[in-house]
Amino acid sequence: MQICIQRKKYLICLVTFFLPQMFSSSDAPRKNTLSPVVTGSSVLGLKYKDGVMLAADTLASYGSLARYKNVERVKKIGEHSIIGASGEYSDFQTIIEMLEEQSQDDINMDDGFKRSTKEIHSYLRAVMYQKRNKMNPLWNYLLVGGVAKDGTKFLGSVDHIGTAYEDDILATGFGGHLALPMMRKRWRSDMEEGEARALIEDCMRVLFYRDAKSLNRIQIAKATKEGVMVSEPFTLKTSWSYPAYVEADCGIGIIRS
Repeated sequence: MQICIQRKKYLICLVTFFLPQMFSSSDAPRKNTLSPVVTGSSVLGLKYKDGVMLAADTLASYGSLARYKNVERVKKIGEHSIIGASGEYSDFQTIIEMLEEQSQDDINMDDGFKRSTKEIHSYLRAVMYQKRNKMNPLWNYLLVGGVAKDGTKFLGSVDHIGTAYEDDILATGFGGHLALPMMRKRWRSDMEEGEARALIEDCMRVLFYRDAKSLNRIQIAKATKEGVMVSEPFTLKTSWSYPAYVEADCGIGIIRS
């Protein structure tokens, strides 16, 4: 009986004092961005006659709060590539630092080699997949576009688990539900730059109307064989005069007693 009591005391002592020290928080596996906090919404991308175009708004939401309204989610990478991101903004900053470091390495080597857009896309696919396997994902959905010097256009996507593919028109977030059908209906491979820009702006306007985490202040980036241009943020013209927005019953004919 005394032996059983001593064993119980020993087990209580072990659980109370020693196990917490053996498995302290400093030794536990780190869990980074498994629950994204500051996030961006949709990014749209399409190929047109002379290049590739991406667009995103400048809003980063803190949960459901429209907190940061001047955040750039479309960036230039190297001389002929552009990238846009939905999802956790801090993870996107990490990705940009990695890509800029690679670009600087190419410059420092001074051997004439420069990574193509397709190589950047492939590299990001490997990074996202590796991070996912380590249970420490970079919580982003990326669009990567660019044009080689020979005029070859590239547009691809990579998500936070490493799923990657290419297409002529792409969208992330709510854009995949609201903007992609519009783009499929109006897109042509021989679109001029003005037509492509008008389509992108119309899609971003619809997203502003329908997506609570979007903004009508946007950036548009384009890549051609001459180089890359990322616009300054500008505000889309919008209208709230539609009957569905003005009428108290939202235009669906609710009968009130």
